Amino acid sequence: MLYTTSATSSGAGRQGHVRTDDGVLEHDLSIPKGMGGAGGPGTNPEQLFAAGYAACFHSALQLIARREKVRLHDSTVTAEVGLGRDGESMRLGVTLVVELPEVEHEVATKLVAAAHQVCPYSNATRGNIDVELKVA
Repeated sequence: MLYTTSATSSGAGRQGHVRTDDGVLEHDLSIPKGMGGAGGPGTNPEQLFAAGYAACFHSALQLIARREKVRLHDSTVTAEVGLGRDGESMRLGVTLVVELPEVEHEVATKLVAAAHQVCPYSNATRGNIDVELKVA
């Protein structure tokens, strides 16, 4: 491992509190209205996962673009994370929306597909959750 960190959940799970070992990330949690909660000022696990996946995928995309000698300007990656029922269980789904202004669509699609092969989040979720790739 090149890097290890940890985060601890305390309190009432989805209505509790999370904190990383270094204290850089520390948030109260709230259950969204869409899940039957009150909403509230706190974040939720899906938002935290979306933020991590978007940032990690964006880094992988930039790595692939450098390797392929493609310049990226104002690129963005948005991770849309959904939570739904799967029988008795709950299941995550992700759509990664990638915007690569000034890059031809065909080239952008190839870069995104290659980034999906090297991104640690993509590798961790492959075969476990549905991940859709969209090049906007």
